[in-house]
Parts: sequence; C-alpha cells; structure tokens
Amino acid sequence: MKVTVIGAGNVGATCADLLAYREVVNEVILLDVKEGLAEGKALDIRQKSPINGYDTLTVGVTNDYSRTCCSDVVVITSGLPRKPGMSRDDLIQINAGIVKSVTENVVKYSPDAIIIIVSNPLDVMTYQAHIASGLPRTRVMGMAGILDTARYRAFLSEALNISAKEIQAMLLGGHGDTMVPLLRYTTVGGIPVTELLGSGVLEGIINRTKAGGGELVKLIGTSAWYAPGAAAAQMVEAIVKDQRRIFPVCIQLLGEYGIQDCYLGVPVVLGRNGIERIVELQLNGEEMEMLKASESQVREVMEILDDMNNK
Repeated sequence: MKVTVIGAGNVGATCADLLAYREVVNEVILLDVKEGLAEGKALDIRQKSPINGYDTLTVGVTNDYSRTCCSDVVVITSGLPRKPGMSRDDLIQINAGIVKSVTENVVKYSPDAIIIIVSNPLDVMTYQAHIASGLPRTRVMGMAGILDTARYRAFLSEALNISAKEIQAMLLGGHGDTMVPLLRYTTVGGIPVTELLGSGVLEGIINRTKAGGGELVKLIGTSAWYAPGAAAAQMVEAIVKDQRRIFPVCIQLLGEYGIQDCYLGVPVVLGRNGIERIVELQLNGEEMEMLKASESQVREVMEILDDMNNK
C-alpha cells in the first residue's frame, strides 16, 4: 500500500518518518514545493532504516503529483503558520488557496484516496478540502481531536503521576479554545478522573489543553510538530490496517448531534473505508451548550471562507 504526505515541513516529515519506522505501508511519498526539501528528508529517513530496522521505501519529490498516483491515503500538511501582523482572514485566504490546489491535484492522481487534513485553521481547511475534492465526507477528515486528546492525557498523566497509557479521554468540537472536554468520559484505569482530581486542578488542565498549541509557540517560536505528526500517522495506521479504532476526528456533520453542515470533531470509527461510522454520545445540557458554542465559532470561519470563494 502507498501513502503520500504533502508538505515536507516538520509535521509532514515527522508523519512520514513514523509511517516508515512502523512499516505501516510499503511506500511513503513525501512531496513539497521547495526544491530538494522532500528529497532530502525522504533520503534521510531511508538511510535511517538499517539502524531502526524497517523496509519502508521513502521517496521525496518536488511538486510532481504524478508520483503520488494511486495513493491509498494522503495526508495534507501544507500551509503557512500565522505570522506577526497577519490577520485570521489573511491566514484563511492563503492556506485555503494552498489546500484547494493541493486537494485538486491529489484527487486527479488518486481519486480513491482517503484524505487527512492537518493544515490550519484545521476545521475550515477540512471544509475547503471536502468541497474541492468532491469526495464523500467519510473520506475527507481533519486531524485535531487526537492531538488535543493527547495533550489532555499528557497533562492528566503529569498531575496524577500515572502512566498516560492508563488514561482514556474524549474531546469534541473545534480545534483550539472552543474544544469540548468530556469529563464524564475521562477515566484512569477505568476510574472516573473526577474521583482522582479536584475540580480546580481539572479546570486548569482543560485550560492548558485549550491553549496547548500557543504554549508551544511561545516556547519554541513555531508550531508543534512531533505530536501533530504522530497523531496524523496514528490515523493513517488505523485506516490502512483496518483497525476500526475510535478517535475524535473533524468531519462534516449532517444532523449528528443536532448539527447540520458544520465541520467539527466528533468520535468516529476509523477503518479501511475511512470514517466507518460516527459515534453519537448522549451529551448533557452543559456539554451540548459547549458544543453549540464551538459550532458557532467554526461557522464564523466557514462563512469567511464562503465569502472569499464567492468573490
């Protein structure tokens, strides 16, 4: 099987490296617009294979989508980070144009591929890719919930001094400060987290999770890449190996959770056909109110994109 990662920056290269190391597929194509970048990183990953003991073929190409032909899964990480002085609208306009062009080229050569979006702003870029691809919603999805949940679990692990492997959690909604943490579905070895940590500590962890990306930008001066790359690779593995795992994933909702035509993170079953089904949780009033607030913010950004596309 074959996977393509578009964008050989830190996130894309991390994703490609993990897919190769885990031998998820036979071949990983890494593509970038910058001459030599993808080729160099793919070569570096391939030269590491004798050390780490894997046989995956990694190939880098510069803007040649014909080399991506017949990919089973395509991960799109392309786009610019928000820079000082750049408005949200500026970022949306630039990245939407990039994602639209990339998606159209992907579908041209791999019409049966499943597409995973990592580009930001995540929810609206998933929207852009979906309309540009013309594919069913089950085959175009955004990676955010796995990353947000991982940060949440890592912070809980630190607070509890317990292995993160013991912590199960679920987050819904948009990526960022409107995400919806579900404390009722957060457990530690099967024990509700509310029995192990006080409300003040939990509130602090939730707030830190919501600002997780910003915290890293302040520390290293750029967006995160290890965790986002690993999250995207985990989604690819679940699809390629038909693992049918439940992950929070951004998808177009068509009536689920009482929400129509909005792109939000919800739990889904990921398998060989992409999103096999959407899992609808029975939210209480407070949780539904938070999800509706998240929906409202995502819709605002979707409307900005609609206005740009209609000009």
